[in-house]
Amino acid sequence: MSTAAVETPGRTRAFLRLVMIEHSVFALPFAYIAALTAMFLADKRVHWGQLFIVTVCMVGLRTFAMAANRIIDREIDARNPRTAGRELVTGAVSLRTAYAGSAVALVVFLGAAAMLNPLCLALAPVAVVPMVVYPYGKRFTDFPQAILGLAQAMGPVGAWLAVTGSWSWEAVVLGAAVGIWIGGFDLIYACQDVESDREHGVGSPPARFGVPAAIRGARVCHVLTTLLLGWFAVLTDAGPAFWIGLAVVAGAFVYEHTIVKPNDLSRLNRAFFQTNSFVGVSLFFFALVDLVVRGLGI
Repeated sequence: MSTAAVETPGRTRAFLRLVMIEHSVFALPFAYIAALTAMFLADKRVHWGQLFIVTVCMVGLRTFAMAANRIIDREIDARNPRTAGRELVTGAVSLRTAYAGSAVALVVFLGAAAMLNPLCLALAPVAVVPMVVYPYGKRFTDFPQAILGLAQAMGPVGAWLAVTGSWSWEAVVLGAAVGIWIGGFDLIYACQDVESDREHGVGSPPARFGVPAAIRGARVCHVLTTLLLGWFAVLTDAGPAFWIGLAVVAGAFVYEHTIVKPNDLSRLNRAFFQTNSFVGVSLFFFALVDLVVRGLGI
């Protein structure tokens, strides 16, 4: 067996760690909610082929975005003790591999978009722009989370477009909820880098305004998220199961902001990873139950 054959699986695993592929759980459930709701409103049938291609699009674009983020931020990561162990900094993933992986992910995304409908293909390059701008954002603004939120908001909108081929304000409301939600919990996540960001001139709300202000901002974001999800439920005539799911999500937000305090960030990772992954998965579960009860054929 050649050395290249032995090393390839290791490089692949390292690249998947680099792009944190498991974090697809944050945005993917909301893309499914958008796609399945659009299918329900159209003909009350699940179109599995479309759903599969939506999945490929979401994972492909997110993989490209994370790889681009790591490539662009590798020097900043090297100066931050928390991120100094990332794969591009340590050499576990070479820059060449990261570029190749990001290029493959981008081609997969564009190819999948082309398989959906002409509008998705036409708008696919637009979706790529904020993914690349976001990592540069911290170099010219103190609010890079706003760019991140815009990037994430396009997931549900794109999923709805994939199914219907037409614009939908319902999807925009859901996308806004997702973007504000993710921007909010990224505000919390950024609190752990305040000292490094200030030392190296990296822009962020915690570095500019302090940790207490950032956490208050995150709370406002998550209140807005809850209200927008409620608005989406009204616009789509959601049933009781969705509203129960929304109550569960609201409870998760309360829990998240109970365990993370300005003077105690010791449970920040629990809030970021566990609670927020629960938010997406749980709401998707209740939304799916609601659609099935209302007549969605699986």
